[in-house]
Amino acid sequence: MGWVFVAVGAFSLCGAALDWDWFMNSRRARLFVRVFGRNGARVIYSLVGLTLVILGGLFLMGFIEQ
Repeated sequence: MGWVFVAVGAFSLCGAALDWDWFMNSRRARLFVRVFGRNGARVIYSLVGLTLVILGGLFLMGFIEQ
């Protein structure tokens, strides 16, 4: 389960950091782009991605029980 969190978090971080057009123009991201602007949405997706990577790491190290 931890690897899934790490993979999804890394994907979100890459999409935000590399400013992928197809990532930011997806149906789900459009709401955040409309509300916060493109750079604001990138910050939000970066924070979500970082949080998922940290949670996944904690799962993998055994600090959080499944």
